[in-house]
Amino acid sequence: MAEVVIVENKSAAGALVADEIVRLIDTLAEPVLGLATGSTPLPVYEALRERLAGHDIAHLRGFALDEYVGIDPAHPESYRSVIMREVIEPLGLDPELIRVPNGAVETIEHAGADYEQAIAEAGGVDLQILGIGTDGHIGFNEPGSSFASSTRVKTLTEQTRKDNARFFDSIDDVPRHCITQGLGTIQRARHLVLLAFGEGKARAVAAALEGPVSALVPASSIQLHPHVTVVLDEAAASELKLADYYRYSFANKPAWQGI
Repeated sequence: MAEVVIVENKSAAGALVADEIVRLIDTLAEPVLGLATGSTPLPVYEALRERLAGHDIAHLRGFALDEYVGIDPAHPESYRSVIMREVIEPLGLDPELIRVPNGAVETIEHAGADYEQAIAEAGGVDLQILGIGTDGHIGFNEPGSSFASSTRVKTLTEQTRKDNARFFDSIDDVPRHCITQGLGTIQRARHLVLLAFGEGKARAVAAALEGPVSALVPASSIQLHPHVTVVLDEAAASELKLADYYRYSFANKPAWQGI
């Protein structure tokens, strides 16, 4: 079972996860983070700004979950631009050590294999940050994705395109294809940290954590991972049947265990 932590708000969630990332940075010589984009992980990145002073981040590597296919990397909503704007520059990371899948059409046929090789050569991901879509997707692994899938090209559902349209001038500008780490790729990370906020994510969270493991809910694959932490606000936890147990368990957890 995943460890489920229910917190007061986004800021508390960000602080909790940021503290774990700092511990990782201080423990490992060359830590590797899996970086998610979108609004969900922003509290983590904001909290890290306050915590990284005095810590050695020169060797911190990062791998983004996904990228749109065919988008100009300089486009403000390419995930290369988003990662640069929200993670690399504010945190002072070395951009040469932060990778984003290559969505260029010219090389897309082998871009997935190239990314898998880069992750392997870095020693694998130590801590992977995840969000969850309203349909239960993680990364851009839409319902029906194989649990054994590796980094590959996927066709986005209309719901995902509608959810992401707020970042573009219109839904017509949202690409129809992406390149994403697969569910199998995500499973190989040593620690998964999934965050979700708001009532709109409550049903997907409940299905992923307490429903059957099913390709219809890609995030349910986290039930098969040995080290998962799910951090929720009260609204996102509102449909969990075992919410009281999760609160009790975390309140009585030994502090030395971290998350």
